[in-house]
Amino acid sequence: MICLCMLFLTGCGSDSYVMSYDAYSANSSFTILSSDQAGRAETFAADLCIANENYNESAVDMSEAEAAGLFSLGDKQTLYAKNIHETLYPASLTKVMTALVALKNGSREDILTASANVKITEPGAQLCGLKAGDKMTLDQALRILLLHSANDVAIMIAEQYGGTVDNFCQMMNEEAKSIGATNCNFVNPNGLTDEEHYVTAYDMYLIFNEACKYELFKEIIGMSAYSTVYYNANGGEISFDKPSTNWFLNGGATAPTGITVLGGKTGTTSAARNCLVLLSSDTSGKSYISIIMKSPERAILYTEMTDLLSVIQK
Repeated sequence: MICLCMLFLTGCGSDSYVMSYDAYSANSSFTILSSDQAGRAETFAADLCIANENYNESAVDMSEAEAAGLFSLGDKQTLYAKNIHETLYPASLTKVMTALVALKNGSREDILTASANVKITEPGAQLCGLKAGDKMTLDQALRILLLHSANDVAIMIAEQYGGTVDNFCQMMNEEAKSIGATNCNFVNPNGLTDEEHYVTAYDMYLIFNEACKYELFKEIIGMSAYSTVYYNANGGEISFDKPSTNWFLNGGATAPTGITVLGGKTGTTSAARNCLVLLSSDTSGKSYISIIMKSPERAILYTEMTDLLSVIQK
């Protein structure tokens, strides 16, 4: 019975009930095992990787990262887990959820208009430089949001689809619960630090996995750079031309032999430190999601992510 439980905790269930995922709930998909008795319910976690807080820790040195996870999507297996149910500041990993809610509620041709609320004065905050009255399509906004990690664009998206930032954050939290990400809470659409704004590495896997169901999202996160023109309130052109913040895509880091990084999202604040979530594939075409949160330095983040991706080949 013990062996069966351990297998369940590191793989994916095939029998439980439709419910929000909560790693610590006595009624979560964690705790409901297969039964040959009459009646079988379609599981909430049938297509998801389930894992305990820590798993396969000896496979790789993740001593600098506060939390990390590696998930095989096709096999529905967790290959590595460290502190994946610990709540942490997500920084701009938040923007994956912002993009997901926008994709669910909008069309790429929608025209978005910036309000005066896009002005962000926090030191070091990544910005597009939006001003009130600036206009762009959702397609443009998502590309600038995810590649350049622009905090002001996140505000514009939130107001477009939520009416207000607070309403949009409620939509984010409702979406999180609907996909089983029950150990996170969002109070802004960009990830700027707030004590009430947090996520776990496992919830980040769930959110990123859901976003990857959208082809536009996967296309955007795989771009190495983006150039476009949007317009100010008077119809004047504003040029935008920036590289991806992801070192695996802009040439700053190299994936292990046999692994292709298909795309991802970065996140950095003084509180969250350095975070990264990736979608990758191996030579057989299998897909993987890998996550590292709260790494002390950017160079260490990419070194450890490369080491984590190497676990795929072991």
